[in-house]
Amino acid sequence: MIARMLLTTIATLAIAAPAMAQGAKVTLKSASGAEVGTVALSEGPHGVLMRLALKGLPPGEHAFHVHAVGKCEPPFTSAGGHFNPTAKKHGMMAADGQHAGDMPNLIVPASGDLQAEIVNTAITLEKGKPNSLYQQNGTALVIHAGPDDYKSDPAGNAGDRIACGVVE
Repeated sequence: MIARMLLTTIATLAIAAPAMAQGAKVTLKSASGAEVGTVALSEGPHGVLMRLALKGLPPGEHAFHVHAVGKCEPPFTSAGGHFNPTAKKHGMMAADGQHAGDMPNLIVPASGDLQAEIVNTAITLEKGKPNSLYQQNGTALVIHAGPDDYKSDPAGNAGDRIACGVVE
């Protein structure tokens, strides 16, 4: 329920965001190499708006994170840990704040298809900034098999990585 409220709240904030400046596109693929969706990223005044168009994912709740390495070789451990330029603990429930790569869980309906909008206020697309998605080793977006519990450090007990895409 909390995840749905967070996703709804964040999506509502995203709709109110003014025109975006720079952007990027991520193609998410499964471990078998099948395309399972795209994410369009746009820089806004309050963070990065992510417009997700996903297809063919297992129904249910799935963790969605920014990872610290722009490499997506199955089983996607090549994407490294969560993007965490400020050395915070994991999870939206962390007392001192969360990783920059922490985001709300995705709730995929029975069809396996989902369109959603999320704003991550802790990241930017501006090159040269510590919280930029354009790092020397790149960054990646990852969807996990299970939900993020929003508290277990370092990764939210979210399970295997089922989809990955490099931020281009």
